[in-house]
Amino acid sequence: MQKTPFVSLEKIREIAKEFPTPFHIYDEKGIRQNAQALHRAFAWNPGFREYFAVKATPNPYLMEILKECGCGCDCSSLTELMLAKAVGCGPGDIMFSSNVTPAEEYVYAYREQAIINLDDITHIDFLEKTIGAMPKVISCRYNPGGIFKISNDIMDNPGDSKYGMTTEQLFDAFRILKGKGVQEFGIHAFLASNTVTNDYYPMLAKILFEMAVKLQKETGCHIAFINLSGGIGIPYHPDQEPNDIQAIGEGVRQVYEEVLEPAGMGDVAIYAELGRYMMGPYGGLVTQAIHEKHTHKEYIGCDACAVNLMRPAMYGAYHHITVLGKEQEPCLNTYDITGSLCENNDKFAIDRKLPEIQLGDYLFIHDTGAHGFSMGYNYNGKLRSAEILLKEDGSFQLIRRAETPKDYFATFDGFPIYEKIMQD
Repeated sequence: MQKTPFVSLEKIREIAKEFPTPFHIYDEKGIRQNAQALHRAFAWNPGFREYFAVKATPNPYLMEILKECGCGCDCSSLTELMLAKAVGCGPGDIMFSSNVTPAEEYVYAYREQAIINLDDITHIDFLEKTIGAMPKVISCRYNPGGIFKISNDIMDNPGDSKYGMTTEQLFDAFRILKGKGVQEFGIHAFLASNTVTNDYYPMLAKILFEMAVKLQKETGCHIAFINLSGGIGIPYHPDQEPNDIQAIGEGVRQVYEEVLEPAGMGDVAIYAELGRYMMGPYGGLVTQAIHEKHTHKEYIGCDACAVNLMRPAMYGAYHHITVLGKEQEPCLNTYDITGSLCENNDKFAIDRKLPEIQLGDYLFIHDTGAHGFSMGYNYNGKLRSAEILLKEDGSFQLIRRAETPKDYFATFDGFPIYEKIMQD
C-alpha cells in the first residue's frame, strides 16, 4: 500500500507563505468521512456512542468537527473537561476516564454531568467524600490481568498495567455502588493499544459481554452500557493493511447477539473512545529541510524536531515520510532525518530510503493527527508549532497559532524576562 499525502506541494507552498513550517495540518474531509464510517459500522446498536479521546488531539476546532458528526468527548484531566465544555458538550456527552484523580477534577466532572469512569475501587469513597453525593450513572474500569492474546500473538500485558480493577474488585465495586444509590452501570476496559486487526474489538467485546452478564446476574445491577474504549489502530507502515471498521462492527454485533441478547440484555449500549483511529491518518507534520550533514551517515536536518512529534524519539515509532513533489522519484538515498534538539534520539527516521532531498524541500510526516502535537513540549526552549485545518473546499484555516517567546516566558511571574529582552 502506498501512503499518499492528503495535501499537495502547491498547497503547502501556499500555506507556508502565511504560516511558516513546521506545522501540523489536518484533513477535514477525511475526518468527517471516517467518523461517518464508524457510525455506520455500529448503526445496529441504537445506543452506540463514540467518545473521542481528547488526549489524542486536544484542539477545539477539531473537536467541534467530531461533535457535528455525533461524537462526544472522552476526557482524562481538568483542562480536557474544560475543552469539552467549551465546544458545547452537555450532560452525557463527556466520559471522564482518569486515574490518580485530583478531587477538583471529580468535582468539575460531576458538575458538568460527565459520566465518571472509576479506575479503582478506593475511588468510590474518595468520590463520595469529594462531591458529597454519588452519581446515578457510573462506570468502572476493568483489568482482567494476565496476557492478552489474539490467536498466538501477544497484543499487550494488562497485568502490567496501572489501570482498572481486578475481577473481584469489580464485583465488590458494583455491590457497593448499588448500595449507595447508583442506578445505571457501565463497564470499561482497554486491553491493547494500536491493534491493526479486525479481531481485537470482537474479542474484547466477548470478554466484557460475558462479564456484564455475570455482574448483572450476581449483583442485580443494571448494565446500561459497555465501553470498548480505544485500541483500534492505524497502519503506520505502508505495507500494513488498515482495519476494516465495517467488519469490526459486524464482529461486535455477532458477539452481542451470542452473549447479551440471550441473557435478556439486548438494550445495552455500546460505547467507544477512539482517538488514534479517529484522527491519526488525517494529520501530518510538515517540515522543511534546512541543513544537510555528511559524516559517518547522511543526515537531513529539519526545522521540526521531537518537540513537534515525540513518538519516534520516545517509542522508536515508525512514521512514513513523503518528500513532497518527489512522490514518483525512486528512493535511492539513505538518510537519518533529524531535528535540532540536544538529544541523539531526535530523529524522525533512521536509515530511511528516500528520494534525493535538497535544502528547501518540504517533508510530509504521515499519521501525526493523534499523539502528535498533543505530546509536544518545550525542551531546549523550543516552541510548539501552529496547527492548520485543510478544509473540505480546499481552503485552509489557522486553528492554533505557533507559540512565541512571549508565551514561553509568560509563566515566570514577577520576572519580566520578555520585557527585559525587548528593551535590549
